Amino acid sequence: MMNRRRNLKTLAIAAALAVGSFAVIPQAFAADTIKIGVLHSLSGTMAISESVLKDTVLMTIAEINAKGGLLGKQLEPVVVDPASNWPLFAEKAKQLIDQDKVAVVFGCWTSVSRKSVLPVFEEKNSLLFYPVQYEGEELSKNVFYTGAAPNQQAIPAVEYLMSKDGGSAKRFVLLGTDYVYPRTTNKILRAFLTSKGVADADIMEEYTPFGHSDYQTIIAKIKKFAAQGKKTAVVSTINGDSNVPFYKELGNAGLKASDVPVVAFSVGEEELRGVDTKPLVGHLAAWNYFMSIKNPTNDAFKTKWANYAKANNLPGHKDKPLTNDPMEATYIGLNMWAQAVTKAGSTDTDKVIAAMAGQTFPAPGGFVSTMDAKNHHLHKPVFIGEIKADGQFSVVWKTKGPVIADPWSDYIVENKGKANVPMSK
Repeated sequence: MMNRRRNLKTLAIAAALAVGSFAVIPQAFAADTIKIGVLHSLSGTMAISESVLKDTVLMTIAEINAKGGLLGKQLEPVVVDPASNWPLFAEKAKQLIDQDKVAVVFGCWTSVSRKSVLPVFEEKNSLLFYPVQYEGEELSKNVFYTGAAPNQQAIPAVEYLMSKDGGSAKRFVLLGTDYVYPRTTNKILRAFLTSKGVADADIMEEYTPFGHSDYQTIIAKIKKFAAQGKKTAVVSTINGDSNVPFYKELGNAGLKASDVPVVAFSVGEEELRGVDTKPLVGHLAAWNYFMSIKNPTNDAFKTKWANYAKANNLPGHKDKPLTNDPMEATYIGLNMWAQAVTKAGSTDTDKVIAAMAGQTFPAPGGFVSTMDAKNHHLHKPVFIGEIKADGQFSVVWKTKGPVIADPWSDYIVENKGKANVPMSK
């Protein structure tokens, strides 16, 4: 235990030094700290996306500690690795809450991992901040959803593809990893497309398992489907490291954005790091933040991350620091939680939940982020970005301002009347 405390002390000081721009640097953890759980896959198929979120939490904790911490105490990160193993997420969540006595947990990426831990947080009345876009169809008083609901990403992206600016697509390939998020999102999108007059014959739906690496057959099927006369677009909900072979095969097959544009919901700057993006120029992603967005708040966020990554010798990031949407959502969520704790004067779950209602924070995406008082979702703008040759995105379309989340999609018949359903207890 003593060694663990000593290591945590060293981590805290190094993290604070890494941020570099703060006037006060903590010299040590107080005997009584506020523990923060970090529940992200650091190994397995999802590590490509989740590892950087762990470091985002550590950076933000260092920033808060350097400013004096919360309630006169330092924040102490407790990092676990559920290793892309969905049942293990629940086990690690119980460990964080029962053994480590954390005040809050920041974690999960896939919806299956979130579904795995949800009963744990509800039963133990603990808090989870979830930073990734998801399929909706869920509300819990114990979860704050800082990623996008379908009406803040999926629906606007497909509307863009159908517009003149987006290429006037008439046929759609719904391609995803085989689990709850892609299947539910595609159920919503299929219903949306049907409402717009798109025939079933003009919708192709395909799924691959986590970690799938051979996309040659599927790309061939897409090319055949697209050769039937109408403008075709691909909507990708592929998650994790499968995105690398998918995009490599897309380039190998010569499937250009001008012919069959692909819009992705789980591919950002980080996932494209290991891919030759030159053949992918013009393909799209829909997010609520891109690194390339220009404003002073984002400049400061990118500088903090670059300094932290270099000082902590983070693989890849020390030489090429990248920020992305889930990193921004993590950063916003942790800062809002800190503000709520300060307002409540306590880390008590129910007091913090009450204090979170209506919290605001200047988002790197260039707007003031607001936590909805009723549904625990952020109001978020929507951006469509085109892949550039350097792996960054050029914003080609955006909403006029933040969009209020609709967790219960109007395109699912069973949701009629659910707009104001109370959150589960």
